[in-house]
Amino acid sequence: MSTQLFIGGRIYSSFAPDATSIAVTDGTVVWVGDERAGRALHPDAVVIDLEGGFVTPAFVDTHVHVTSLGLALIGLNLADTTSLEHCLDLVQDYAAAHPDAIIWGHGWDESRWPVAQPPTTDDLDRVAPGRRVYLARIDVHSAAASSALRIDVPSLIGADGYDAQGPLRTDAHHLVRAAARSLVDASQRARARAAALDSFAAQGIVAVHECGGPEIGGLDDFRELLGCEHPVEVRGYWGQAVKDDVAARAVLAETGAVALGGDLFVDGALGSHTALLHEPYTDAPHTCGASYLDVDEIADHVIACTQVGVQAGFHAIGDAAMTALAQGFARAAEELGSPAIAARGHRIEHAEMMTRDQAKFFASCGVIASMQPGFDAQWGAPGELYEQRLGADRAQTLNNFAALAAAGVSLAFGSDTPVTAVSPWAMVSAAVHHHTEGSGISPRAAFAAATRGAWRAGGVRDGMAGTLTPGAPASYAIWDTGELVVSAPKDSVQRWSTDPRSRVPALPQLDPASTWPVLRQSVHRGVVVYER
Repeated sequence: MSTQLFIGGRIYSSFAPDATSIAVTDGTVVWVGDERAGRALHPDAVVIDLEGGFVTPAFVDTHVHVTSLGLALIGLNLADTTSLEHCLDLVQDYAAAHPDAIIWGHGWDESRWPVAQPPTTDDLDRVAPGRRVYLARIDVHSAAASSALRIDVPSLIGADGYDAQGPLRTDAHHLVRAAARSLVDASQRARARAAALDSFAAQGIVAVHECGGPEIGGLDDFRELLGCEHPVEVRGYWGQAVKDDVAARAVLAETGAVALGGDLFVDGALGSHTALLHEPYTDAPHTCGASYLDVDEIADHVIACTQVGVQAGFHAIGDAAMTALAQGFARAAEELGSPAIAARGHRIEHAEMMTRDQAKFFASCGVIASMQPGFDAQWGAPGELYEQRLGADRAQTLNNFAALAAAGVSLAFGSDTPVTAVSPWAMVSAAVHHHTEGSGISPRAAFAAATRGAWRAGGVRDGMAGTLTPGAPASYAIWDTGELVVSAPKDSVQRWSTDPRSRVPALPQLDPASTWPVLRQSVHRGVVVYER
């Protein structure tokens, strides 16, 4: 047995909020507390001076798309485009620099352009004549495609969501994405995966939940990801609905997934006008969005996964999608009983329009909400996408972290990258500084949702994973940061947490304008993941 004793730092631990040292033996935390006591208890330990470093539990990202992120990192990233013209200029430049490859781009968001006009097929044919071009909107629920790529899909015309010039949605989008995906070879996928996993490691993230599925990355990519070697742990979720336990076991065996959830679509996304709503979109009054699963299909999937003993999970954003989910879970609970459902820790991804009453019901079923604070940071301000799509009143109801937490719903946070950037401290800040008054949560709760809550969302319920407590796995990150504070939440009910006697550990400043801590090293179960 070998022990490392870290001294001279600041440790984030509810077990010992004033700790200045931590000891790790063979991948397990064995001591947290005062340096003098640590030295006395571990006289033979290798002593490492933190030199003022801040040690926290490492982050976990509960909703990622690894290869898609990697393709954006090593390829054509359109997330920062400021206009349609800017977007098309980047496409033209990329086409000239890569004369033989498919032009796979990600991230355009017309809602942030001066004129909200998405790229058309003619636009792409003009700047990249004869080339196969696939440009996913930032939410990846619609995409622009060139004529050369469209021709590769004979069944495209007539498919739901087809448009001769504009972005393709729903079934048409899934068809053209599959065609584009088939043109990305194995070596390109491998380079993309490596770039993405390295980017997680550099942000203090030691584990991610890949949300794969037939319409997202495909089975080959999913299997390759689960088989690749990298110190960042990957937990694989596969979004494919099943009707019974026999089908569930078959899909689990075929894919290697640990659960049948993640991006199992009940609906689409607000930005693409495919999130399922009870009332029409404010800026598209002809539609209420798209539905992919009905109540019976939801209930069947929950029952099958519960019987097999794995998590079910669903992608749901719109209020009508949340209603369908609540009805499906209610039917499953009637058949199997709420305790059996709750024992599995089933998940809802995004859950942006969950009502307070629905939150109480889902809490009774033990459902975990895997949410993305970055969505509110990016689209929740007045005049931004939520208000454009839904109007001001509906927009202010989205991503109400406080209401869900108050109802007893367990929260876990992720990025949905490449939809939002991988920046866990910014994500925690966004959960605290919500654009809607009363919807944010305390810094402590937000940090827990990105660490301890994220492990729980991944099925680890030992009460120690994601903490720095004696007996916990040594999964931690060491940061260079400035002053640590215990922030006072606005809600007076939670004001007790600012009292030093409450023994609440301090965190860095989390104001949106703050400079985030800089990662020095991260370790997962005793193995170094990243070192600056």
